[in-house]
Amino acid sequence: MTMPVFDEYEPAADCGCPGCAQERRAAALGLTVAAGGHPAAHGARRALVLATAAGVVLGGGTAGAASAVAPGHAPARTGADHDPDTPQGGPGPLHGGRPGRDGETTPTAHVTPTATRPALRITTRAEIIDRARRWVDARVPYSMEKYWSDGYRQDCSGYVSMAWNLDGNEWTGSLAQYGTLTAKDQLEPGDILLFHNPADPNKGSHVTIFGGWSDDGRTHYIAYEQTRPHTRRLATPYAYWNNSARYVGYRYNGISGGAGGGAGGGGATETAYPGAKFFGPGANNRYVTRLGKMLVARGGKRFYSQGPGPGWGEADRRATEAFQRAQGWRGAEADGLPGPHTWRLLVQNAGKDIPAAGEGGGVDGGTGGTAGATAFPGREHFRPGRSNAYVEKLGRQLVKKGYGKHYTSGPGPRWTEADRRNVEAFQRAQGWRGAAADGYPGPQTWRRLFA
Repeated sequence: MTMPVFDEYEPAADCGCPGCAQERRAAALGLTVAAGGHPAAHGARRALVLATAAGVVLGGGTAGAASAVAPGHAPARTGADHDPDTPQGGPGPLHGGRPGRDGETTPTAHVTPTATRPALRITTRAEIIDRARRWVDARVPYSMEKYWSDGYRQDCSGYVSMAWNLDGNEWTGSLAQYGTLTAKDQLEPGDILLFHNPADPNKGSHVTIFGGWSDDGRTHYIAYEQTRPHTRRLATPYAYWNNSARYVGYRYNGISGGAGGGAGGGGATETAYPGAKFFGPGANNRYVTRLGKMLVARGGKRFYSQGPGPGWGEADRRATEAFQRAQGWRGAEADGLPGPHTWRLLVQNAGKDIPAAGEGGGVDGGTGGTAGATAFPGREHFRPGRSNAYVEKLGRQLVKKGYGKHYTSGPGPRWTEADRRNVEAFQRAQGWRGAAADGYPGPQTWRRLFA
């Protein structure tokens, strides 16, 4: 299919027609637009723009994926009932230029992309997510015309260009040429979900960075995105709140270890992530053993009184969580169950090691010692039908912290809906949402309650 190679529209402040929008965009980029009357020239200007749109062919057959919204699809709740308000600038260099790989400086003049395969900067998934987090932490304001200190445009496509460490600023109509089509069940942190609307690029076009699944059913994922008012990280329904059926997954071709998407993909059979089904309660296989050994090598020995072995245990979960938290992950990203990103960091000996007990970043303050009285006992104690001393202890602490309003009696040793609702209220008070605030206590909830 063909995609336009020019700038997307942004409605003018006093006129929303495409002609005025294109004129405004051209002025912002220092381009010239042939004079035309208002409003008579609107249609002519738009026809001229669309007539010159054919050129860049995006590989991978995106036409079928972007053909139509599923019948009856309605926008989901996002705090707005319309398509994301994310107009973006056109493709161009980094603002102000920066030294290239061979020491040259990127020119500051406007650059029109070509259909040739772009040069790639090699990166890792961990580096992509780290760069994405920097804008989240900085709360970078959304803008289609401004540039952040790193030279990237402060809109959704500029954000992905930055996270993928591209040589310049791209837009939703050109990002696909840097990636390989990736199916839902193959998505890993650092991939993107892209919707480009070639018929009307200003209508809903958007792109997010996939940060990992936030629930076991893979209905929601952690999306890193540049949207109004500023960069955010949010549990988001797959593939997006609106126009979900039209988003397409892509994997950056410059990820070290292979571009992904193809069979074989580097041939690393023994290092490839085996899948979530091999980990968790009841699992017993060689991957659990290997996980444990890698965790021990990265500072997790203190969590194992024996082993590691093939049977999944609480030691495996706690050591995995400690490693995840050492990377700076929180909430659903540090649930103690290894996903593709955790596995890759361990296999590649990348990321940060588990700190020693007492140095911070670990789980439950290590094993035993003064933390033993408040160490998290395990998720299995807090489920419907369970009755034990930990449930009552949890309830009493919730009341003590001011989160006991849902108790009509008790708290007691039997897990009830009142316990779940009180836990959820506490989790939401921490700023957590989605799967991170489901009302079931995990290590982080427990730690904050008893801190």
